Amino acid sequence: MDTFEILKKLTETPGPSGNEGGIAHVIAELWQPYVDSVTVDRVGSLIAVRNGQGKAPRQRLLLAAHMDEIGLMVRQIVSHNGYGFLRVTNVGGVDIRQIYAQQVVVHGRQELPGVLGCLPPSMLPEEKQNKPYDYEDLVVDVGLPAEEVEKLVSVGDFVSFRQPLHQLLGKRVAGKSLDNRASVTAVTLCLHYLAQRTHTWDIIAVATAQEETRLLGAYTSAFSQRPDAAVAIDVTFGKGPGVNDANAFELGGGPTIDWGPNVHPGMYRALKEAADAIELPVHTATHSRYSGTDAFGLQIAREGIPTGLVGIPLRYMHTMVETADLTDIERTGRLLAEFITRLDDKFLESLAAGMMEEK
Repeated sequence: MDTFEILKKLTETPGPSGNEGGIAHVIAELWQPYVDSVTVDRVGSLIAVRNGQGKAPRQRLLLAAHMDEIGLMVRQIVSHNGYGFLRVTNVGGVDIRQIYAQQVVVHGRQELPGVLGCLPPSMLPEEKQNKPYDYEDLVVDVGLPAEEVEKLVSVGDFVSFRQPLHQLLGKRVAGKSLDNRASVTAVTLCLHYLAQRTHTWDIIAVATAQEETRLLGAYTSAFSQRPDAAVAIDVTFGKGPGVNDANAFELGGGPTIDWGPNVHPGMYRALKEAADAIELPVHTATHSRYSGTDAFGLQIAREGIPTGLVGIPLRYMHTMVETADLTDIERTGRLLAEFITRLDDKFLESLAAGMMEEK
């Protein structure tokens, strides 16, 4: 499989949190050859099931990679000299310092290309000069008269960023929505690997909706699918100039396996053992409270679900130039596939027994 081409297709498809229909369709096409069923649930998450080869009733593992991206929403339509402009607000954790002069698509009654503009600093009040713009300063300009804008756009319409995926040197890539289309790509690679191997458990691959705003898809898919165990796949912080924290990781150095309150100790150990078995480089990431990922939503569904968390290092998170290494994405797919092929009928018993062992 061509990792870059898959990631390019995924990142360049719009899918702001709460408006994931378009990206769900693209992912469904990618996953269809490797699974036995594909459905979209009531909140918009895409759920694909690949049957295992074990004796029925089989145990079930859920893989969750959120498919939504940060974006904007129209909150006001204003006119100036007969032309229409849009005031917007954020959908998810948009870094407002990054969005001035970005290209966008307004998802109204038809898709409208536009740009995010503002007055130059010299024309702003002195107290606003040489400071980051805020949403009161910015407008989306689609180049149409106000009358046409009002016919085509409504308050509440979504706005997505428009940015191609760029190939940097080596295996580095940069673009928008690698958070979390990088992880969707990794799950795609995992399903491709599993098509060539034998696995006992059923696999439920979920491209979850609205992670950036409320973890909605994780809560609802874990509740409805009732898996025996789950793994969330998301991005984590990549090292770069000025970022030397112990909880940031080198691009190209391999995925992370998280340890913390949202992770079952047995799932951490099993993922680490799978990585060691194929001599795949991984790093341990930690969270002391809430991981900020779908792992939280998966973990607390119903009676509680043993959950693991795998991360792909990413620089410049929540910007239009998010940067990752294709090697990390490919290794994440391999890690997931190896973990899955090692699951047997006694795995859940070992998890429970491990919780009772004296440390």
